Amino acid sequence: MPFTPFELGSLRLPNRLVMAPMTRSRAYVAGVPSPLTALYYAQRASAGLIVTEGVQPSAAGQGYMNTPGLHTDEQVAGWREVTGAVHAAGGRIVAQIMHAGGVGHPDNTGRLPVAPSAVRVGEQIFTPTGPQDTPVAVELSTAEVEATVRDFATAARRAVEAGFDGVELHGANGYLIHQFLSQNANLRDDRYGGSVAGRIRFAVETARAVAEEIGPDRVGIRLSPLNGAQGLVEEDAHELYPALVSALADLDLVYLHLVATGGDELNARIRDLWPNALIVNDPVATDPASAAERLLDWGADLVALGRAFLANPDLPLRLRVGAPLNEADLSTAFGGDHRGYTDYPTLALHPAAA
Repeated sequence: MPFTPFELGSLRLPNRLVMAPMTRSRAYVAGVPSPLTALYYAQRASAGLIVTEGVQPSAAGQGYMNTPGLHTDEQVAGWREVTGAVHAAGGRIVAQIMHAGGVGHPDNTGRLPVAPSAVRVGEQIFTPTGPQDTPVAVELSTAEVEATVRDFATAARRAVEAGFDGVELHGANGYLIHQFLSQNANLRDDRYGGSVAGRIRFAVETARAVAEEIGPDRVGIRLSPLNGAQGLVEEDAHELYPALVSALADLDLVYLHLVATGGDELNARIRDLWPNALIVNDPVATDPASAAERLLDWGADLVALGRAFLANPDLPLRLRVGAPLNEADLSTAFGGDHRGYTDYPTLALHPAAA
């Protein structure tokens, strides 16, 4: 079943294996992806769909060092080389638009991070001088929240201009959209805070603005209920996520990318409420082949795999024929050169396979 085709909006995917978004921190010059980035993604074009690393929609959206953006002409041109290489290799690729929110540090970006409220999000972040405590974020004004919604929409339009097949909004893992959903990161008393309806408003308005900008058939969103990333608290998740998913379903987005952190009951409720394609990622799965089969049997339409795609450019072929997998070297995951990035061997070059 992982190797059967799937129609995702206007895209025909040759298999149901999605390359999950993974930060690689190799955009060293002004947030512009390099030719090495184009090679990295093109090597993995046999994935049913590639979701890129998180791409900031504005300068204020950056949190980590050397992450790429989609808010300058130079960045768009750099991504155009990436999408061109992926398409030439027969692949399909969407840009994950990620605003880090309160997860940031001035040593990385030259500015204090911004967030729904003036709280400290997360504990530490890596900087050029090593790990440092994250500072208390600057609270976004209501007008700045509205401007941030527009930043997402503009970045989505730029993504299409850069040749992407669509975008994924990063509403998971403790970053800005997720911070608005959280009870301890969102202490606002305007229309973007307080009740469940208030706390889901930013996510829904952002998704609506992006869908209106490029069409809902080009827009997905990633959610990770109850995963506690960056210290976020969601005590009312069983009320909040059904409300959020129902509101997003009304927008007819092409897919929901669910990180399966919410537990069986909440995950099943989300599956029942979501009418379109569902991508599921199990972050604790250790065997990609069995995880793919299990999640598809459960009700996923597509399965997202991260570390396995990082280390195996030809992962679908390896899984299809039962070949051994390369092990990911996490010491080279963030930053560096081609080592641990574009030098993982394909099946024909794998010693065990030979």
